[in-house]
Amino acid sequence: MAIIGEARDLPEPPEPPRRPRPPEPWELAARRLSWSRTVAREAVHRASVAEVLLTDVRALGGDRFVAAAQWPRSHPTFPHGGDGRHHPLMVAETLRQLGIYLPSRHFATPAGAHFVIRDLSFALDPAAEPRAGHGATDVVCRAAVTDPRTTPCGRFLTGLRLDIVLLAGGAPFARAGGTARFLDAQAYEAARRAAPPGADAPPRSPVLARPAPPLVAVPAARDVLVVREAGALRLDPADLRHPFFFDHWSDHVPGLVLLEAARQAAALTSQGVLTRPVGCRLRALRFTEFAPPARVECVPHGRLCVFRLWQAGQRTAVGVLRYP
Repeated sequence: MAIIGEARDLPEPPEPPRRPRPPEPWELAARRLSWSRTVAREAVHRASVAEVLLTDVRALGGDRFVAAAQWPRSHPTFPHGGDGRHHPLMVAETLRQLGIYLPSRHFATPAGAHFVIRDLSFALDPAAEPRAGHGATDVVCRAAVTDPRTTPCGRFLTGLRLDIVLLAGGAPFARAGGTARFLDAQAYEAARRAAPPGADAPPRSPVLARPAPPLVAVPAARDVLVVREAGALRLDPADLRHPFFFDHWSDHVPGLVLLEAARQAAALTSQGVLTRPVGCRLRALRFTEFAPPARVECVPHGRLCVFRLWQAGQRTAVGVLRYP
């Protein structure tokens, strides 16, 4: 009986360690994706449902995801070309929306966090990219999150890197990636205070020459983002309530506006030779303000075009566009 009593006091043997569930193959998860409705517009920082590309996102495990996006057959700002190809910047916009959706829905970000792009890139295969048919183009995105940064307490995400591969009809046609920061209200206010002021901007020239839409390969005058002023190209959007570029209010120039302004400047600088990039790299060095208008500097090198944006004597963004 004493032996039985002693046995009762012995600790239970530990349970065998549970093996982590292996990540689900993305091909299986992709079969369950839906293109029937968009995700919530707030989840991708859009005011208009019409500008939401994502329709479904599923976690695979190990910070990997598979997502569905639908590209409209005729986007009002980025219409597909005469051969049915979509505008290449749709790749960058898909990356941007995933870069906002994943942290807010699958990670812990500070309440009211501000999404700030640090860099982005994409590469498009012209031979494999989809052609728009009678309906919209259904796109599958394989996404991987790496290098997550957190607050000192480890509770909230403050930054990450996201890389995606885009497929249509089961075939990959593009890849994209970028890093971003997620700043709470206090950190964002501090970052904005550090931005160079624009109050002492020199007076604008009375003669501003806005290019005609065909010269920058856009469908309408409201889509033109640059002007010629005193021999220089400057970022000066024709419509600050543009349904895509300025879908919602911002206290600084958004990253995709910088990229499209560089594309338009490249088209002008090359006299219409370089209009449709198949690759890009953009790095935002600091915030680009609306005033004074940033100067857009482009230097073509064969099938490449290096660009810089200058404001108040400082570079705010640099990058390169690649053409076929």
